[in-house]
Amino acid sequence: MSEINPAIAKPSETLLTLDRVCVTRSNIPVIENISLSLHRGEIITVIGPNGAGKSTLIKTALGIIKPDRGSVDLMPLSTVGYVPQTVSIDPTLPLKVERFLRLCPGTVKEDAIAALQMVGAEHIAQQSMHTVSGGEMRRVLLARALLKKPDLLILDEPTAGVDINGQAALYHLIQQIRTSLGCGVLLVSHDLHIVMAATDQVLCLNRHLCCSGAPEQVREHPEYLAIFGDKSAAEIGIYRHQHDHDHNLHGDVCDHG
Repeated sequence: MSEINPAIAKPSETLLTLDRVCVTRSNIPVIENISLSLHRGEIITVIGPNGAGKSTLIKTALGIIKPDRGSVDLMPLSTVGYVPQTVSIDPTLPLKVERFLRLCPGTVKEDAIAALQMVGAEHIAQQSMHTVSGGEMRRVLLARALLKKPDLLILDEPTAGVDINGQAALYHLIQQIRTSLGCGVLLVSHDLHIVMAATDQVLCLNRHLCCSGAPEQVREHPEYLAIFGDKSAAEIGIYRHQHDHDHNLHGDVCDHG
């Protein structure tokens, strides 16, 4: 691979389907009855409070976790790029950015530089992995995921540890990558004030799927306010949805019958 070439987008292609997926731990549901479809060229963002099952959903989509019930289907012959929330590197290991990328099987120097150029980080190619900033690290991990020229890009908190300006820049970059590669993007985020302007669909998760749709004003929806609070609602946009149930403080659906 000497360069990363843009793919021809086919918006009608369904890249990933989850159908009534359930994952339990010690007989306690972590996620339950989750269904979604992600198409080529689409960005879907998963949001929710801590402990809502967001990372479990991502790992199930990746095949790292096998669901107890339901099915996960990936488009045949498609490739997946993954950016984890964190990566641990031995602090005693002298590892430059370009060399870190070449640890991926089949990657040569030209591949690594091309991926870094795509994410705007070629200037740190010879810098130590231990000295890059938080924003630079996220770009390096994104470059690593792009080495596979993915059809589907899965990102777990892609702006973790990045300041507000860096967050906006990274979400803009993700949109550019979606356009240039024609890939689909599934991401988990807490950056509610920015991410709503950078996604096509939003899934609000609290163990089960509370609601979903295109971004709209959050203050119109008291159900969302119950999870994230008035202050967040005043600062971000959210999606319009119909929510026919309430939650208690543990996220359980309340029975009003």
